[in-house]
Amino acid sequence: MNLEIRDAEVADMRPLHAIYAHHVLHGFGTFDETPSLGEFEDKWREVVACGLSWLDADHQGEPVGYAYASPFRPRTGYRYSVEDSVYVRDDWRGRGVGKQLLKPLIVRCEAAGARQVLAVIGDSQNAGSIVLHRNESFDHAGTIKGVGYKLGRWVDVVIMQRALNGGDKSLPPVRAAWRAA
Repeated sequence: MNLEIRDAEVADMRPLHAIYAHHVLHGFGTFDETPSLGEFEDKWREVVACGLSWLDADHQGEPVGYAYASPFRPRTGYRYSVEDSVYVRDDWRGRGVGKQLLKPLIVRCEAAGARQVLAVIGDSQNAGSIVLHRNESFDHAGTIKGVGYKLGRWVDVVIMQRALNGGDKSLPPVRAAWRAA
């Protein structure tokens, strides 16, 4: 399958938001329950402003998925850890889009100085995301049982983790990994 993986631009926000909105309304990959285009665009701006990546996967000029890395938590002690997010258009799931997005995202996270990439996966039954991350050398770091409530049921969160740049085996550089938004 011929996909173009590129940096997302402001013009991509509406079609990428449509992918996100489907997952918000029908799935557990996010615990968001109201898919606001404005909040989605704000998230993209924050990611780009702090020097991290938001990638778009296009097939024949049409977005079929996206992935981005964002700071794991806002406190400065977490500045070397990022959280990845990968979303694939529902009719493109199972075709390797996630893999084609996650691989270059990890490379970019490493180049940005990240020491840990965390996948915070909504729903312990989300086999697609769990397998995707396992296949990219993420380790299972834990499961938080019933922490979310969405679409009429309690939902677990699976945490997976991959060390980059030596992880916690050495001291980080003096500079910040990326700038705050």
